[in-house]
Amino acid sequence: MKLISYAPLWETMKRQSATTYTLRNKGKDENINGSTVLRLKKNQSVSTNTLNTLCKILNCELPDVVEYIPDQEA
Repeated sequence: MKLISYAPLWETMKRQSATTYTLRNKGKDENINGSTVLRLKKNQSVSTNTLNTLCKILNCELPDVVEYIPDQEA
């Protein structure tokens, strides 16, 4: 059960021709490192500071980085 998805992040990066290196390089002073990128790839939690930094790096809005997927109740 994954309620948060970073799929929009990868689409935004693709549109902007950005790579994970771009994130790590431009976000190195803000703790965007290999570990953070791995957490994003696995749809694991990251801090709101990280989300803020991603929006700054990519010059985008939060919905361009993350989406909420409601839990499907039986």
